[in-house]
Amino acid sequence: MPSDAIQEPYADPLAFGQRLQLLRTRRGMSRTVFAGLLGKSPSWVKAIENGRLKTPRLDVILRVAEVLRVRELSELTGDQGTRVDLFVGPGHAKLPAVRDAVNAFPCVTREQAQPTGHLRVRLVRAWQARHSAPHHRDVIGALLPGLIRDAQLAARQADRAVDRRLAQAVLAEVYSLSQFFIAYQPDAPLLWRVAERAMVAAQESEDPHTIGIAAWLAAQAHRDSGPAHFDAADAVTTETLRFLEPLLPDASDDVLAIAGALRFEAGYTAARRGDTGSAWRHWDTADTIAHRLPADYYHPVTSFSHAVMGAHAVTVAVELHAGGEAVRQAAAADALAIPSRPRRARHRIEEARGYQLDGQADAALATLDKAFEAAPETIRYNGHARTIILGEAESKSPHRRRRAARLGVKIGLLAA
Repeated sequence: MPSDAIQEPYADPLAFGQRLQLLRTRRGMSRTVFAGLLGKSPSWVKAIENGRLKTPRLDVILRVAEVLRVRELSELTGDQGTRVDLFVGPGHAKLPAVRDAVNAFPCVTREQAQPTGHLRVRLVRAWQARHSAPHHRDVIGALLPGLIRDAQLAARQADRAVDRRLAQAVLAEVYSLSQFFIAYQPDAPLLWRVAERAMVAAQESEDPHTIGIAAWLAAQAHRDSGPAHFDAADAVTTETLRFLEPLLPDASDDVLAIAGALRFEAGYTAARRGDTGSAWRHWDTADTIAHRLPADYYHPVTSFSHAVMGAHAVTVAVELHAGGEAVRQAAAADALAIPSRPRRARHRIEEARGYQLDGQADAALATLDKAFEAAPETIRYNGHARTIILGEAESKSPHRRRRAARLGVKIGLLAA
């Protein structure tokens, strides 16, 4: 075996604390940082890791899994009977067709590319369908193979510089739409392939708005890969904002909005780090940008708007593990003002996380029910929602267990 290969840690039985320490160090997370994110003391973490304290309750294990971004519960427990994917949802039925379209590389074809303007109309309609459909992956999964193929063809056949830039802008945004479909499905390499292609095509387009969208999604992909990749997420947002900021005094609403969305992403990553001051400072800057936009404006990709800033405030508080503040921000936010079904469902899940942190488990489950009503596919693929449901399915309260079990069955997490 090569000397630099990572040895499989699960070949021999390891205690829970040993597994926790191994995963924590692999994530590049100090004991103090991990303890802060978990809401425990460093001495508690040390006692768990060295075996002086016994394996904690399931709700604590699930919280550990969330902080460490553990994909399968068995990575922590060592029990292969608990192979539950926490942050990877089920593979969608249309994933193979989308994968095939991304992977295809036809060098020779007699087919004539569609005009870029026609492709742009199709793409706008696809975004609208994503925001309005409760089962949004069903809708865009059906549209993406044709969009990917036709956008690739248009970029390949464009023979004038201006046409190439326009075609690359459409292609980049098609790849960005693909990321929304692929995210949280069991094919991380495909997600990264699409993210990188979106960045390349966006740069070829030389269009600030397109570049901003691709960077916004790339930053999320880095951040969701774990703490070791937070610096990469920050680098993407910082460099892109440096590129966009000279344009902002005379920018269109879309360019202004993507700058605001990127600014919030910087705050989101800061909150993940536990940096309260930076997180809220970035949120304030994003909120100032939002107030420069028309009251009824809503960005077609990122959902950046007046309405979404309340939802973003809940997310910052939740990521900082400030349950009381998250609940206060949730009370001030207007979920119904968010027109996008998947974004509204995501906000409801963040609200539920806040209630859970604040010890209001019944309110958390009720809010997850609202998330399911808005967009069942969003909650089905969301690791935070799955963690709350699994934890409450083991609650001492029979009523809460039944409620969590019913929701778990509806999203396919628990057997009927």
